[in-house]
Parts: sequence; structure tokens; C-alpha cells
Amino acid sequence: MITEIFIAPFADYEFMRRALMGSVALALSGAPLGVFLILRRMSLAGDALSHAILPGAAVGYLVAGLSLPAMTFGGLVAGLLIAFATGLASRLTTLREDASLAAFYLVSLALGVTLVSLRGSNVDLLHVLFGSVLGLDDAALMLLAGVSTLTLATLAVFYRALVLDTLDPMFLRQTTAMGEAIPFLFLTLVVLNLVAGFHALGTLMAVGLIMLPAASARLWTVRLAATLPASAAIGAACAYVGLVFSYVTGAPTGPAIILAAGIVYFLSLVFGRAGGLLRLRRPRRHLEG
Repeated sequence: MITEIFIAPFADYEFMRRALMGSVALALSGAPLGVFLILRRMSLAGDALSHAILPGAAVGYLVAGLSLPAMTFGGLVAGLLIAFATGLASRLTTLREDASLAAFYLVSLALGVTLVSLRGSNVDLLHVLFGSVLGLDDAALMLLAGVSTLTLATLAVFYRALVLDTLDPMFLRQTTAMGEAIPFLFLTLVVLNLVAGFHALGTLMAVGLIMLPAASARLWTVRLAATLPASAAIGAACAYVGLVFSYVTGAPTGPAIILAAGIVYFLSLVFGRAGGLLRLRRPRRHLEG
């Protein structure tokens, strides 16, 4: 019985193996980025950027239909433009960055849905908004694997610079010439992962596999070196559990994966050793650090 539920779906069906590989690839690279987003107090920025790619993907859809290259290129361009436009708006006007992101997010979502609806059907719109993780082909898998590999390699190379930019950006800018480029590099990695994740989980769900495992990991440990791999492991485990639950019950696969991550998050809120409710309510013994 256990074998039929937890192993047989991936042994018997190629589409389940593809879905698992794509989801795990996104979790391995996206969740560590989510940790940095939380530390930078930019959690909602990830959600806003996930919707910002929608107009570009919609333009790619209008030009070439459900074409992976066209929609990926369009989403990447749109996401980067919105990220840079938000930064400029917050620097050149009196609006704070969160207000600019909210404005761009709402306009982007409305524009993207309108563009897709002009030519496509409700099925196409659902595909764009919620993805099709069970329908990943070779090109989509290669995109997810490539973005994951590039992201992990970049995090390894620029790890110290990213940590400094997160904790003390002024010090980084005063000590190295690349200090100004690190925030843009980080935003580029976020947009890349959102664009890749959009093909699997859609623009509405992709950010969930980035932020929820990261938030869960932060509730279990305060050490960044432990939080990054923990978030990736939680994301990968949630992808597996969500796929199994979807296979057994027939529930939509993308939402099932995000719901699994949500359950882990709520459990972490209660039992997390580094900030859960039970940990905070427990009285400390005298002189305990």
C-alpha cells in the first residue's frame, strides 16, 4: 500500500517524474532566494514580481501562442523592467518601494489577464495563472534545471556579497565597487526563478514554493548557513508530498504543492525552535541566553 502511494506514481508515469524533477529544481534554487527576500524585508516584493512577469508572458503568448521561448523571454523582460522601474520610482519620487510595487503589481496583473483573454480561452488563462506542472516537456525541464544551476552557482560565488548587502548594504558599497550591482543581481535571480517557475506553477503559485519554505526554515533556525539548505529541503519535500496528494485525490497539482508548503509553515509557526509560538511562550530559565 505504501509503495503504491509513495513510489509507484513516479515509477510508472513519466509525467510524474518530470513534475517532481521540475518542482524540486525550482525549490532548490527558489527557496534560498526566499530566505534573502525575508531578511531584506522584501517578502511581498516576490509576490509582486511574480505578477509583473504576466504582461510579458501574455505578449509572448499573443505572438507565438503557448511557446516556451516566447513566453519566457517576454516574462523575463517584463519582470526586469518592473523591478528596475520600481527602484527608480522609489528613488525619484516620494513613494516608498512597497507602494510602487503594489501599483505595478495591480496594473501588471490586470494587463496580463486582459492580453491573454483577448486571444486565448479560459483554459489558456488558467494555464498561465496556475501553470501545468504535470505537462512539463523537455524544454521546460531544461529551463528549470538551467535556472536552478545558474542560481545556485551565483549564490555560491557571491554569497558573502549577498549577505553583506542584506545586513549592511552601506558597508558593502563603501568597500567594493560591485556593491551597487549586487541588488540588481539579486533581483535578476529572483525574476529568473519566477519566470522558470511560472511554466510549472503559474504566475499565481510560483512564488509560493519560494517564500513558504523560506519562512518555515526561518522559524527553525536563525543561522543563515543552516536556513538556506533547510529551506531548499523543505521545498523539495513539499513538492513530493503535494504531487503524491494530487495523484491520490485528483486535486490540482500546483495548489496541492503550495498547500503542502503552507501546512509545513503553519506547523513551524507553532513548533519552530527559533520563533514558534510554543518556543516564545515557554518561560526561560534564569540566565538562559
